Amino acid sequence: MAQLARVPFTIVSSVVYETVRMKWRHFHWTVLLGLGLVAILVIGCGGGDDLTGEAGSPAATNTIPQPTEAQLAAAGLDKLPVAPEDQRIDIEAPTFSNPTEITNPLFPISDLHSAIFSGRIEGQPFHTETTLLPQTRIIEWGPGQQVETLVSQYVAYIDGRIEEVALDHYAQADDGSVWYMGEDVLDYDPDGFIDSTEGTWLAGREGPAEMIMPADPQIGDVHRAENIPGIAFEEVTIKALDKTVDGPAGPVEGAMIARELHDDGTHSDKVFAPGYGEFFSGHGSEIEAMALAVPTDALDSAPPTGLEKLSASAEDLFDASSSGNWKSAAISKQAATHAWDAYDSGQVPPRLAKEMELALSELAASINARDQAQAGYAAIDVAQSTLDLELRYRKPAEIDLARFELWARQVLVDAAAADAGGVRSDVAAMEWTRDRFAHTLDPADLTAIDAHLIEIRDSVANEVDDLRAATAATRGLRDILAGIPSAQQTP
Repeated sequence: MAQLARVPFTIVSSVVYETVRMKWRHFHWTVLLGLGLVAILVIGCGGGDDLTGEAGSPAATNTIPQPTEAQLAAAGLDKLPVAPEDQRIDIEAPTFSNPTEITNPLFPISDLHSAIFSGRIEGQPFHTETTLLPQTRIIEWGPGQQVETLVSQYVAYIDGRIEEVALDHYAQADDGSVWYMGEDVLDYDPDGFIDSTEGTWLAGREGPAEMIMPADPQIGDVHRAENIPGIAFEEVTIKALDKTVDGPAGPVEGAMIARELHDDGTHSDKVFAPGYGEFFSGHGSEIEAMALAVPTDALDSAPPTGLEKLSASAEDLFDASSSGNWKSAAISKQAATHAWDAYDSGQVPPRLAKEMELALSELAASINARDQAQAGYAAIDVAQSTLDLELRYRKPAEIDLARFELWARQVLVDAAAADAGGVRSDVAAMEWTRDRFAHTLDPADLTAIDAHLIEIRDSVANEVDDLRAATAATRGLRDILAGIPSAQQTP
């Protein structure tokens, strides 16, 4: 079993990828890069002085080299019904002058700060959080051709447990097309260990840059959103334009419908919508759909009373369930239901409404069964769903700080249930969530948070899990978080 060395939070290093299961003794927010190649992560938008070449320079050739027929055959893709190259619109090499201003209406990453998706995967509830991170990254996508990219963090949960994390890298060309420059992928097993980095690739290292959204989509256009045979392959054909779809806050006009060909020969439907970007993806019985995005769905008002009461009730529910005070838990559950009914009388994003109703239903069942662990999980689910709804009214970093605190509560519940794997999964979620708000905190506060997070992680990273130490460190962390109200955050 491979083991990765611990590195400080503020340092990004390159690490040799292992094809076997990697032990979890490292910071999950370390950007993992393969084959021992050095990658440069530029914090902010003004870095890169130590790089050779120019980040915005035009391509040296007029076309992008494509995988050969021999490569497709070696990856078992030679029988795929791919489009001929003369039908594709992603062959001509792009020019990047201002690549981090991604304003393409069907893929507006620069203006899409936080998005929530929901659905079902393998018959289980599926929930994702996609966040634009504050740092950018320079990628050498061709010989001597470097481009600065935005970094978008994608975290997927299946049935409440972290399942996959991806750091996606995007840049917009001068013609308005958006290009996918690679992704760092980490898959987690049920015990909270990273067991795979399959699907990781980087433009200029594993293969070519890939168009993820044309500048001016037309019906029949073909492009490859992923084009690395043997690692990641998706060919996209645009089927319809200017469609109206049901969005989180009502009808959304101007959507694009596409059909994706996958490396296994199957197809999936995908929808992109103005103000949202990727909006819906369906592959067989698996569905991932937009539940809420900001600022697109943001409201310029304070959270309504019903939502504030729901948040307060969720706090009471956690305390009551943690102590086994079932009478108090039943009263708090009733208050939460009344608060939800009051809030749900208005316009609520339908997919988030379904998640809240499921959480309240599971909470009622666990209280009736006097199941302390399940009641704790359900109370946290109610609080998480409340935060998702509050994203319309509050800054994303404030919501992520509150999500971080909820994951700390989850550590306490899992530790009490003697579930070390659950604790590892919780801490992995905390580590990735931390990256979304770290830049808004006072450095001393962030250092205190990091120190406790290290303690929690180390308590379950050894051969003998010390859940008692994890509990103590988590309680200390919660004390620190209680002294950091959102009002103290820097802009």
